[in-house]
Amino acid sequence: MASQRQFDDERALVDFVDRHRRLFVLTGAGCSTGSGIPDYRDAEGQWKRGQPLMFQTFVADAHARRRYWARGMVGWRKVQAATPNRAHHALAELESQGRISRLVTQNVDMLHQKAGSRNVIDLHGRVDAVRCLDCDCQMPRADLQKALVAMNPAFTDLDAATAPDGDADLAHVDFSRFDVPNCVACGGLLKPDVVFFGESVPRTRVSDAMAALAESDAMLVVGSSLMVYSGYRFALAMIEAAKPIAAVNIGRTRADALLSLKIAAPCASVLDRLLNALHG
Repeated sequence: MASQRQFDDERALVDFVDRHRRLFVLTGAGCSTGSGIPDYRDAEGQWKRGQPLMFQTFVADAHARRRYWARGMVGWRKVQAATPNRAHHALAELESQGRISRLVTQNVDMLHQKAGSRNVIDLHGRVDAVRCLDCDCQMPRADLQKALVAMNPAFTDLDAATAPDGDADLAHVDFSRFDVPNCVACGGLLKPDVVFFGESVPRTRVSDAMAALAESDAMLVVGSSLMVYSGYRFALAMIEAAKPIAAVNIGRTRADALLSLKIAAPCASVLDRLLNALHG
């Protein structure tokens, strides 16, 4: 019965995409799990691990910054090496077919761009860039990685399980010995160019996304629980505009009551079959 229902739901998704030729797509962590990058939440939308570091803690607590960058130094290697999975490639192909008006991602892993998507809004920023909180100078994350390795040779051989957003689950490590470089331009605090919890998404990104949403026929949510308001707001805007929403997400979403269609299955396999059906 479950397999027949999924077959029927996937057929309905094909019809949904065929009927709505300009899709506003929102992706979340579930889109990248097939690339080896874990998600944040379980099937009920609860945290699988401790809540991510708050922006205010990062700024105020030197030990928290040392811990963050030590873990990030290990995690960056794996995020940088991650490759797009079938979900990313399917969305890039749908964009090339003119079916996607805009792709907004809550992820910071650059995998949509690596897969070939061009019209992407990185809602929460990108982990491959670093900026100074004092002078706003920016630098590639790869350059900072070189500085971290040079300053902390004792940490270069450490390994740990990958965590979301370029983090790594380092445990039982004395972070007090970890040195964090400052901005070469002004000596200020460096931070990944991503939106931490406790920060606001830049207004221009939200306004650009809302403009694209207004020109879209429907919304497709891929691998997001929408528990964070930064993504949920777009679902609310679609409903206010009387436009339908479909979602592919294994667990519960904050917008379940608003959805016209939901498929609780892995994104990569569902989108792969969607693409094949559209080609057929």
